[in-house]
Amino acid sequence: MRLVKYPHACVRLETSEGVLVIDPGLFSGPDALTGADVLFITHLHMDHLDTEGVKALAAKRPDLKIYGPPSLVDELGDTPFVVVQDGDTITTLGIAATVHGEKHAEIHRSIPLIENVGYYIDGLYHPGDSFTVPDRPVGTLLAPIGAPWLKLSEAADFIDAVAPRIVHPIHDAVLSEAGQTVADRLLGTVTKPEYVRLGPGDSLEL
Repeated sequence: MRLVKYPHACVRLETSEGVLVIDPGLFSGPDALTGADVLFITHLHMDHLDTEGVKALAAKRPDLKIYGPPSLVDELGDTPFVVVQDGDTITTLGIAATVHGEKHAEIHRSIPLIENVGYYIDGLYHPGDSFTVPDRPVGTLLAPIGAPWLKLSEAADFIDAVAPRIVHPIHDAVLSEAGQTVADRLLGTVTKPEYVRLGPGDSLEL
């Protein structure tokens, strides 16, 4: 399985049976949905879900499979998708993915929590916007490092709680280049796993 990094929280996974894209949002760039056969959506915020782009792709591709939490209907409307929740297993494109978590991390006590699910795929874990720790060993963690709901100390604690072999930072479009450098330096120093930044378009074999 080949992973390709896109901006912000989006990654593309290429298998021998097709292309899976996780969280193609408005910050992910115009090519994030190109060639996608399956979409995994963690939650309905616009930086994780390009609503109009996904709807347009689904209209052109009736065979497109979309998976996400129940609240996705608030954005997708009549566009069909498969509802997934904590504990579910998704079998698609020759992989078995498990679903973890229920809620988005708290942004502020005045803002209601929305649904958020994370996806675990052959040792790779994408938590969406949550601190949910999966109940299985993680080899590669896609760790959020910049968000209104996140402090760097919390990102470090989350990384250590998951205890992966390697960390690739995601969810950083709200950080300047200098901010990304600061976050990378701190998290690479205070956490135990190997910490490697992937730039947009960078890829690796999992």
